Amino acid sequence: MSKNIHVVIMAGGSGTRFWPYSREAKPKQFLDVVGTGRSLLQMTFDRFNEITTPDKIWVVTNEKYDSLIKEQLPELGHDQILLEPEKRNTAPCIAYAAYKIMKQDPDASMIVTPSDHAIFKEKEFLEVIDTALNDASKEDHLITIGIRPNRPEIGYGYIQYISEPGNNVKKVKTFTEKPQLDLAKKFLESGDFLWNSGIFIWSIDAIVRAFETHDEEMASLFASGLNEYFTKEEKSFIKKTYSHCKNISIDYAIMEKAENVYVVPGDFGWSDLGSWNALHEIREQDENENVIEGSAITYESRNNFIKGDKDKLILAHGMEGFLVADFDDVLLICKKEDSSIFKDFIADAKAKKGDKLT
Repeated sequence: MSKNIHVVIMAGGSGTRFWPYSREAKPKQFLDVVGTGRSLLQMTFDRFNEITTPDKIWVVTNEKYDSLIKEQLPELGHDQILLEPEKRNTAPCIAYAAYKIMKQDPDASMIVTPSDHAIFKEKEFLEVIDTALNDASKEDHLITIGIRPNRPEIGYGYIQYISEPGNNVKKVKTFTEKPQLDLAKKFLESGDFLWNSGIFIWSIDAIVRAFETHDEEMASLFASGLNEYFTKEEKSFIKKTYSHCKNISIDYAIMEKAENVYVVPGDFGWSDLGSWNALHEIREQDENENVIEGSAITYESRNNFIKGDKDKLILAHGMEGFLVADFDDVLLICKKEDSSIFKDFIADAKAKKGDKLT
């Protein structure tokens, strides 16, 4: 185990596509979504605790989730929880972590991971991470982990790579965000496209230099705080810095501009758990492809996700492809594939009933 491996867990999302289970006060990364007894955040921490020590695991989150992080991950010290005063997407999140880690350990290797993904083949996953870490420790590469696709998924970004037989670290050719179905089918047929997992590996030196080259303004903002990190002045510095940060993803700010971007393909039972439909795919199903969590009886119903209180019986007849989510103050019935409409659901619920339902 290298003493220089630092893991940054991004945990600031609001989990709107899992509403009404996931709420603004406690979004999906803090919930036991897959039924293991551990939240998605805790599962992510456990996964990376295999390759580094707890003192080198960092969580970046919105400041309103500070107490939830401390409750679920008591192993973390105060300085390991990086609190964002407002949402600014993944580039500022990663820049904040990179410059703070650089002050403590300028020779670090850095893994960046979402907090809310599921991985079911841990051994294979750690082998892929090890391959990427070995490369990042020797080369000036910005590495992302790509997932071998098994269907023409339109909800994921895609990475096209240059085929190099015998080399597990491949040069990235193009990024494509959420293609139309016809194009996704062509990507699948070509064999040289991967899903973008949103997991990144690089040396601190490589990512800092990438910010300096491709987003000089953001680099300057976070570099100016090197005297404030790990002091009582850090919070006020970050508040001021975020007020000047643009809202931009790491893909647009760095990855799509840089020439030294590489990908390591993997097949380790990955899901980004981005919707009820994605969760349906990985949960145990009955003979009619229904996932039932709670107490339910179904009649002539297929391919549904039914979730409710075990003490409240739900009866469903003639339903196909639906989500039935029954929580104390909300009963939601909709097509489970249409996750894009959840923002409308939440906005309308807030307008009619106030913040208590969101």
